[in-house]
Amino acid sequence: MERDIFLLRLHDIFLRKFIILFGSIFLVLGLVVYMWIKNIYIDQTKIDLLHNINILALGINDLNDIDAKSREIRDKINLRVTFINQEGTVIGESHEDKNFMDNHAGRSEIINSKYQEYGSIIRKSDTLNKRLLYVAKKFSINGEDYYIRMARDIEQINKEFFYLSIKIGILFLFFIFLAFWVATNISKKVEDETTEILNFLNNLTKYNKEKRIDSTYSYEFNKITQLISEVSKSLIKKEKQKAKYTAKLKLSNRQKDDIISAISHEFKNPIAVISGYTQTLLEDKEINPDIREKFLKKISSNSNKLTTMIDRLRLALKLEDGKQAKNFLKVNLVKLAKTTIDDLKIAYPQREIFLEADDIVIEADETMLRIAIENLIENALKYSQDDVYVTITKNLISVKDNGIGIKEKDIPKITNKFYRVSNNSWNNSLGVGLSLVSNIVKFHNFKLEIESQENEGSTFSIKL
Repeated sequence: MERDIFLLRLHDIFLRKFIILFGSIFLVLGLVVYMWIKNIYIDQTKIDLLHNINILALGINDLNDIDAKSREIRDKINLRVTFINQEGTVIGESHEDKNFMDNHAGRSEIINSKYQEYGSIIRKSDTLNKRLLYVAKKFSINGEDYYIRMARDIEQINKEFFYLSIKIGILFLFFIFLAFWVATNISKKVEDETTEILNFLNNLTKYNKEKRIDSTYSYEFNKITQLISEVSKSLIKKEKQKAKYTAKLKLSNRQKDDIISAISHEFKNPIAVISGYTQTLLEDKEINPDIREKFLKKISSNSNKLTTMIDRLRLALKLEDGKQAKNFLKVNLVKLAKTTIDDLKIAYPQREIFLEADDIVIEADETMLRIAIENLIENALKYSQDDVYVTITKNLISVKDNGIGIKEKDIPKITNKFYRVSNNSWNNSLGVGLSLVSNIVKFHNFKLEIESQENEGSTFSIKL
C-alpha cells in the first residue's frame, strides 16, 4: 500500500494531459492561423488598393495637372499614388518630384498589369526608403494607355494586423479556458462516478471468482484492481464452502457483462457528440454564433440524455429489487399522454404522433406511468418512419407503429433486463427500456401485451 502515495488521481492525470494537449494546440495552431490570417489581411489590403484605383480612374478624364491630383489623393486617404504612361515615364507622383524618378516600365507590378487584371508586389521603395505594398492597373484615358499605381506602407499594415492578432488571440484564449472549465467539470464527474464504482465493487467481494489483477495507471484504477483481487480471494473461499454459488456467480458475471456492454453501446453516441462538438468549438475560433449556439444545445441535450438514462437504469434496478415505494394518486391518462407526446415532438419535430383517447382517470404512480408511455412511444418513433398511433380506452393504452417489427422468436425476450437482439436491428436501447416498462406495468398490477410482425410494425398494449 505504500506505493499508493506515488500514484496520481484520474482527475489530476486528466488535467495534466489537457494542459499539455491544448498548450500544444494553442502554439501550433496559433502560429499557423497567424500566418494564414496575415496573408488574408495582405490580400484584402491589395483588394482595397485596387478598389481605390478603380474609383480614382472613374474621376479622371484627362491628365492635366495630374501631380496636384496625386497630392490631393495622398492628403485624403494617405496612400502613395503614381501615374505612369505606356513608355514607363512617371507623369504624376504624390510624394516625390517626378522629374527625379527613373523609368518604371521594368517594374514587376507594371509588367504584370499589362497582361493581368492588375499587378502587385511588396518591395522597398528607394524614393521613400521604406517597404511598400504596390498595386498597379492599366487604364485608357483619351485613347491612350496609362497605369495608375497605389502603394501602402507595409509597416503600417503589420501594425494594424498585430492589433487584430491580439484581439483574435484573446478570443481564442477565452474559448480555450471555457473548454478547460467544461472538461474539468466533466472529469470531476467521472472521478465521482469512479468512486461510486469502487464502493460498489467493495460490496461485491463475495460474488466473484478469484483472479489477480494490477494497475498503476492512476490512483482510482489501482484501488479498483486491489478490491477486485480481494473479491477473488473471498470468492474462492466461498466456493469451497458452497458449490451451489457457482450458478449464481456465472449469472452475476453474465449480467455484469451485459450491463457494461449495454452502457458502453448506449453512452457511446452521446459522449461522441459532446466530444465532437466541443472539439469543433475549440478549433474554430471564428465559428458563426448561430452554429456555436446550435452546438452548445447539442452538447446540453446529450448531457441530459445521459442523465435520463442513468436515472432510468436506477429506477429499473429499484423495481427489480422491490425497493420502490408506491405513491398512487388519481391520474388523468389523456392529459398525461398529451404532455408526453408534446415533449417527444420536441425531440422528433418531423414526426406525427396521433392520439385517440377517452377521458380516463385511474389510480397510479404518475411519474412511472409517464416513463412507461414515453418509452413505448419513443420505441415506435425509433423503429419506424411512419406515423405513430396512441389509443387510450377504459381498459387499454396502446402504441402502434408501422416500422421494422420484431421477429416472433424475440418477442418473449425483449422485456428481459439488458436483453439485446443479436443483429441490433431491434436493440431495445440500453436494454432496460422495455424491461422497465414491464416492471412498471407489474408494479401497477397491469399487463403488457406485444403484437408484432417483422417489416410490418408493432403494437404495444398496457391492459389496465
